Amino acid sequence: MRIAGAPISWGVCEVPGWGHQMAPARVLAEMRDLGLSATELGPDGFLPAARDEREALLSSYGLGLVGAFVPVVLHDPDHDPMPEIERALDGMSGVLVLAAATGLAGYDGRPALDTRAWATLLSNLDAITARASRRGRLAALHPHVGTVVETRADVERVLSGSGVPLCLDTGHLLVGGTDPAWLTRFAAARIAHVHLKDVDAALAARVLGGEVAYSDAVRDGLYRPLGEGDVDISGIIATLEGAGYGGWYVMEQDAVLAEEPAPGAGPYDDVRRSLDYLAKAAR
Repeated sequence: MRIAGAPISWGVCEVPGWGHQMAPARVLAEMRDLGLSATELGPDGFLPAARDEREALLSSYGLGLVGAFVPVVLHDPDHDPMPEIERALDGMSGVLVLAAATGLAGYDGRPALDTRAWATLLSNLDAITARASRRGRLAALHPHVGTVVETRADVERVLSGSGVPLCLDTGHLLVGGTDPAWLTRFAAARIAHVHLKDVDAALAARVLGGEVAYSDAVRDGLYRPLGEGDVDISGIIATLEGAGYGGWYVMEQDAVLAEEPAPGAGPYDDVRRSLDYLAKAAR
């Protein structure tokens, strides 16, 4: 299978104060030692900004780059996102994984959009899709907790009002109130990139109900190693493969770390368990 890793599984995140940030050397070495062949980019500053330097570093660990998570404000009529999009496309390879950022810090709250803001968002999504395509690249929108595309109603509005491909994130969809298995069946042709997460559904329901902040839930174990939560990961993969999906599966069990984990513990052990699950599911 086409399985990649992501720095967020090692607690590396763009949100200020998210938690202890592990060094790139250890994260990349653990990806290599676990047998992963590729990764997403991670937040600004995690890897070298110069493309040739970054590619050389990844190559030294036997890793390729499958894409980058790029949160951008897309709903503000007075903000042009294209300069940010062009910089992102210039500096990376793989899929441009868009998140419709709120403009606020973190993912614990989001504004409600009026009709004009929604029209701006949908127009920008189509414009970015076309711009990426003209450059021979693929853009995919990532419905994400704490962004302006989070809920099932948001996802359905994007599907009906734009042609942007989707990044199917099995965890963020569930936390936002969308059954990822349903979306996989309903919109398989729109799915261009996949983030595999397993989720504690009871804790997710508390986030959806406003009882627990998203960042606190992640710290408390919202995301589980694959096969140890409540998402039908193997069923979703079977549906995608049956529909002809040919992209990457990026393992993401978002983590918040309090300190540097012991060798072989923490994120390394969680990713190993996820890989073991995928190996068994593929048999």
